[in-house]
Amino acid sequence: MVDVLAAPQQAKADSALRTLTGISVAHWVSHFHIFVLPMLFPFLKQQLGVGYVELGLALTVFAVVSGLTQAPIGYLADHIGARKILLIGLTVGGCALIGLGLHLSYTSLIVCAVLLGLANSVYHPADYAILSAHMDEARMGRAFSIHTFAGFLGGAVAPAIMAALVASIGGLGALIVAGAVGPLVALFLIVLGIPDAGANKNKSKDDTASKASVITPALMVLTAFFTLLSLSTSGINNFGVVALMGGYGASFSTANIALTAFLGASAAGVLAGGYLADWTHRHSQVAAACFAVNAALVLLIALLNLPPVALTLAMGLAGFLGGVIAPSRDMMVRNAAPPGAAGRAFGIVSTGFNFGGIVSPLLFGWIMDQHMPHWVFGASVVFMVLTVLLALVTERKPQASAYQAETASPRA
Repeated sequence: MVDVLAAPQQAKADSALRTLTGISVAHWVSHFHIFVLPMLFPFLKQQLGVGYVELGLALTVFAVVSGLTQAPIGYLADHIGARKILLIGLTVGGCALIGLGLHLSYTSLIVCAVLLGLANSVYHPADYAILSAHMDEARMGRAFSIHTFAGFLGGAVAPAIMAALVASIGGLGALIVAGAVGPLVALFLIVLGIPDAGANKNKSKDDTASKASVITPALMVLTAFFTLLSLSTSGINNFGVVALMGGYGASFSTANIALTAFLGASAAGVLAGGYLADWTHRHSQVAAACFAVNAALVLLIALLNLPPVALTLAMGLAGFLGGVIAPSRDMMVRNAAPPGAAGRAFGIVSTGFNFGGIVSPLLFGWIMDQHMPHWVFGASVVFMVLTVLLALVTERKPQASAYQAETASPRA
């Protein structure tokens, strides 16, 4: 009798683990692909004969397309199925990079950025829709943590992978290999049997309410919060290597090691933050504290020419603290979402990252073209301070009462 009762529970656990594994691998690809073009900026600048503003424009195009399509893609995921949307996104993003590797020109770069932006818009709505439908409610925060960790890890290893690919097969070969990862992972998800979500399964239950109430003041504040988070880190992510090389005399390897420490520690911080998100409801205060320390660390990097070891340690600690807030950030969105609209809520709030992505490449590209590499870190400090202030304000916003109402039952 025990075996009979235990079998369905074991099957459910195996299915959940399989789903979390597949969705996390897809999120790894998402962040890896985001960093492919920035990591090839030195190669692209030389081959195309353009400046950093022109290269930054490609990232802005990426962010505009992703921002404009994120909410509509979330709607599509709910109506035709998140699984189908996710598989299409992986394939389109991979083919965009392969196409650029086969025909390199500035026009091809912009087309690639458009397709990458469209592909990037599928991950958050589709991933969170599938996870919300198939993960154990008691472990939802930790599932979000692992999912986010996988994405951070994809970005963390991108500099090292791209550097190794460029050294071994050249820039064009690196683009083709990096792109091939997308379709291969899509095939992996098909073989793994990732379940679907959406496809009008809950339409009669949630359709009217979600259409009427999905855009709320709480989600608008969180969208602004996500925008500042993006501006706080995107300059370091995209221009940190060239800034350290151009303004601090760091070698290419030293700069890449420092950025890898920043991104890798962010991934580790996400896992720690998953447990923290399960133990506290004061997510805004967690964000404010972490980013206050981050601002001090990045200001130190901006003002001082730190030796390689100290630079790597400072970047690593800043990345860790930035990662700690990610699960709390996601739980803030889920708790602020109207009933039956979690997927669309993530689609809307995630556009904040895209708003930041529209501004930051041009801003930080302009800073580099003006030969002010120290301000890559200085401007990041300014945005971190603004993030801290908004986080403290959101702690006092009325949405706190709704949040507490929806989370009255304890979380495991």
